[in-house]
Amino acid sequence: MNYQNASIFIIGTELTRGIIGDKHGQLIATELSHLGYHVDRMVIVPDDGTIGSVLRDGIATSDVVIITGGLGPTSDDLTRKVVADLAGVPLVRDQASFDYLYKNIGERIWGSNEVQAMFPTGFVPIPNPYGTAPGFRGYIQKDARLVACIAMPGPPREMDPMFFNEVLPLLASLRGHNDFERDEYSSYLVAEAKLEELCHQVDIGTVQWGTRFQNLRISLYLTGERGARRQFAQRLSQFMGPSLLEEGDHEAVDLLTDELVKQKLTISCAESCTAGLASKLLTDKAGSSSWFWGGVSTYANEAKSKILGVNQAILDGVGPVSRECAIAMADGIQTVSGTDVAFSITGFAGPEGSEVGEVWLGFCAKDRQKQAVKLKFSSWGRDSVRRKACVAAFILCRQYLAGCQLLDMCEQWQYI
Repeated sequence: MNYQNASIFIIGTELTRGIIGDKHGQLIATELSHLGYHVDRMVIVPDDGTIGSVLRDGIATSDVVIITGGLGPTSDDLTRKVVADLAGVPLVRDQASFDYLYKNIGERIWGSNEVQAMFPTGFVPIPNPYGTAPGFRGYIQKDARLVACIAMPGPPREMDPMFFNEVLPLLASLRGHNDFERDEYSSYLVAEAKLEELCHQVDIGTVQWGTRFQNLRISLYLTGERGARRQFAQRLSQFMGPSLLEEGDHEAVDLLTDELVKQKLTISCAESCTAGLASKLLTDKAGSSSWFWGGVSTYANEAKSKILGVNQAILDGVGPVSRECAIAMADGIQTVSGTDVAFSITGFAGPEGSEVGEVWLGFCAKDRQKQAVKLKFSSWGRDSVRRKACVAAFILCRQYLAGCQLLDMCEQWQYI
């Protein structure tokens, strides 16, 4: 069977009441369009069983139906039963899903949570490492057609990775849609609106692009003729500045840690305005203890002085947000830790004042000249500045290890 068109169903009373806005529909439709599917409809329904009638209509006319929401443990989470009824099969327990859920929530599984390990017979569970509700996928017989049916949880933190890691590859493998060849890039520090503006500036008329905003980067997708895509990306990178656009699906921290593993180096860090966020991101990956010694959050000047040995004259003179302090912080944590490389972050995260977004980053390594750079980030609040500061630290630390002059590089970063 050829799979060419799709329907998207979003379940959530908080959506139909206007309490929150839907983002799943746009995201899923964009990705399906990139794969060459035609999206016939996008329907938002409340948690009241309405999904049954609209899903029946979708199955009658679509090759693929995608559902988000309604997989929780409460009585109004009806997606499993509705799909099972439409498929004409009973719900059965998947033992592997039950065991995984029991491992994570223990005896609380008995009762309402137990239903989250139940799936329509013949359907395959989709693991959910970020919540208690697995998704599921399978096929519903409709006349001579086998309609692909996929259900995912509603919370974005759970749905997004499930969709991109599990569902999208499945949809790409089905036959019949006009699958476009495309390139994926990871964009750092530049705001989504500015990235869109820059894409228009470098557009040569033959490349289509789409973006997906993520917490620490933006994924950029390019379709069109291969040579034109390459030219588009090269011109865009020149506008953005070095190392702010990387080919592939990469977090900035992973590019750094991959380099540390490759060179068998250890790292430590000292943070002020980011208050431990860089350390958290560095340790999100399993096995980080083999290269990450640790970090300190020296927020107060007294902590910088007592823990890192920053000279009081620096703190009283040029102040804690300065080149001298950034270098002293990096040098101090490297002295304490003995790691091969160390970096520091100190700045103004806001939310008020003319200096908000000003951040100094310091770097030092064995047998290498110490460096520090000052960046001025556009601010959308404290969290925004902190995230950008960490991403910048990871990018620049990687380039520092490569022997780059960081000041020259940062002078080309115009839109951060």
